Amino acid sequence: MNWVRAIEINQAALIRIVAELMAMAGLGEAGVVTRLHQSAYEAIVQVLRPAESAVRRLIVVAAKGMVLEPARARAMAETPGNSGKIARTPADRSKGNAVRLSFKLFDTRKDFTRDQSAQPAFTRRLPRIHVFDFDPRVPLFHPKPTPPEPGPTAIEATRLSRRITAMKMALEDLPKQARRLLRWQARRKAIEKPVFTDPLRPGRPPGSRKRQRFEIDKVLTECHALARMAQNEDTS
Repeated sequence: MNWVRAIEINQAALIRIVAELMAMAGLGEAGVVTRLHQSAYEAIVQVLRPAESAVRRLIVVAAKGMVLEPARARAMAETPGNSGKIARTPADRSKGNAVRLSFKLFDTRKDFTRDQSAQPAFTRRLPRIHVFDFDPRVPLFHPKPTPPEPGPTAIEATRLSRRITAMKMALEDLPKQARRLLRWQARRKAIEKPVFTDPLRPGRPPGSRKRQRFEIDKVLTECHALARMAQNEDTS
């Protein structure tokens, strides 16, 4: 199996898909869109979720055979009179408060603990009352005004646009994301009883569709198969 070539092919396809998502959202190179029309928002979500799943699986493939290097201790720079602490300027503090984009490396797990019995019970409808006598003096019989045609609804899209940008950054440096994944797994395995250590959830990946409608559906199917194959070879 030519893993390098497989990564290159799917990486190129995902970069193209992300570029289309950025164009649909009106995103620049490092911009953030705060609101989108509902139609555009829903169209992006249909592609974004499976695209994130595909990138996540491509990172798993990129981490195949990679060995995590031990963390190196970094010495703290010292300045006179501050016991090793570096004074931060207002500009430095403003940079520290900026939102740090980070691609999510693991699938969201399904919640099987939700109590299905908590669903609202069937509510009996009240009987309908029919009035057959017409009296123009009764407001009930006055014609109701026709509501205006609803315009396009704007939806908050800040988080959506950040997810697109984080995915773009992840695709631009897959080896870095693969190292992040290995560190994440090492931290999880260090826990006494971790909930899960596999970044991929069992079963179908998030956003997958049985009937392929878009290009991303085919890419996700390919990346999912590659990721499972890579995991099986690493554990054999």
